[in-house]
Amino acid sequence: MSAPGAPFTFYFVRHGITEQNFKGLRCGGDVDVPLMDMGCDQAFLLAKQILHMDLGIGTIVASSLIRTRQTALIISGVMGGLPVEVEPLFNERRLGEWNNRPIEETEDLIRKKVPPPGGETEEQFTERIGRAVDRVLPLLPRRPLIVSSKGVGRILNTILGSEERLLVANGEVVEFTGVAESDGTVSLQIRRPHQF
Repeated sequence: MSAPGAPFTFYFVRHGITEQNFKGLRCGGDVDVPLMDMGCDQAFLLAKQILHMDLGIGTIVASSLIRTRQTALIISGVMGGLPVEVEPLFNERRLGEWNNRPIEETEDLIRKKVPPPGGETEEQFTERIGRAVDRVLPLLPRRPLIVSSKGVGRILNTILGSEERLLVANGEVVEFTGVAESDGTVSLQIRRPHQF
């Protein structure tokens, strides 16, 4: 993540709710849908919460999907126009034929790392998010806020060495704080600052 012994903090936000999220359907990075009005409200309320918590965020990095860009721009506006960078490598996993299917139909397959027909394998997705993390490294001194999707949060957590499966709700913020060790591992703490 960074130089050995150097602490880092960044934040992750899952975009506001979309119609597919509301209906409990799969919605991968190969489906580009906007937020519902409710999702815009979630993003606004989240931004007010982040502002109130005074997390020291200095920049926002969003995937290129419209739902994450909308969320990022709403947060940026509430926070006085924080810069927003778009990084397509942070797009949600491409789910091919699993898109628009009920989540419960494919959840077991995803946990077993079965590749979706016409989509990305778990390994391809993890490798891509790893490259996205490399692009964010220079921004760590500015405590970046990454705005993306549920699967990206799960993979970020795995890349950083956590063995627990991270689930992030729509419009929720998660703080990642860690220290890069000399052997390449990361001592990681994850918290949800809005719960304190």
